[in-house]
Order: sequence, then C-alpha cells, then structure tokens
Amino acid sequence: MKVVFISCLITFLSWVITPPAQALTQIKLSDISYKECPPELAQGAVISSGSASANCFIVIGKAENGTNKTVYDADIFGRIYDANNDSVMQNRTRLGSIAEVPPGISDFELRISVPANQPLPLKLKQFKAAGFSGQVRR
Repeated sequence: MKVVFISCLITFLSWVITPPAQALTQIKLSDISYKECPPELAQGAVISSGSASANCFIVIGKAENGTNKTVYDADIFGRIYDANNDSVMQNRTRLGSIAEVPPGISDFELRISVPANQPLPLKLKQFKAAGFSGQVRR
C-alpha cells in the first residue's frame, strides 16, 4: 500500500513540477527580396572561409505570426541561388534568425554574404521560419 501511494505521489508531482513545453511555432515569410548592404556593412566582406571577397546583401520581407503570443529565436531557412541556378550557400539552409516575432505581420531583415564571383541576380526560394513561444535559455 505504501509503495502504491509513493508511486502515485511521484507521478502527481512530476505533472505539477514539469515546466510547460515550448512548442515550435511556424512563421510564414512573404514578400522576400534583397538589397545591397550599406557601405559601412559591406566594407571588407568575405565568405566563411575568410579568403575570398564577397558581396553583402540584406534579405528583407514580412514575417507572419498567426498566434497571439510573441515568438522568440525564430530560425530562418531558405535557399539562395545565383543567376546560373547554382546554390550560393552550399550545404546550408539555415540562414539566420529573428530574435522576436510579435503577433501579426512584421518586417524582418537578414544580412548575408555571397561570393563575389557568383553572378546576379539572386533567386530566393523556399523561405520559412520557426521559433518558440517562450524564450530559450542560453
């Protein structure tokens, strides 16, 4: 009898003490375009290997949060191609993040560096984002 009571007590306490799950919330991205970085951001831009020069761009668009809560740390995913349909970000679809997305529609921007030898215009495809309903501990 004692074992049953203790088991029930532990089960009950685990339900009460467990923090709420922070579900991943999908964010719809639309009106995606890009523009060149201002000179102060573009100066000295290089690609991740650090040796080749790069062009700096800012991807801009609208983020739609369909919930009634702010979404935090929303990762932005997408594919970017050059004029020859070659991938600009090899083996990489996570492009950056948005710190906070309030309920409704809001603007976002993301800075990217593209190797200078890749021909323009860029093609932005399959953009989406997902974040959390509560702040993620760091």
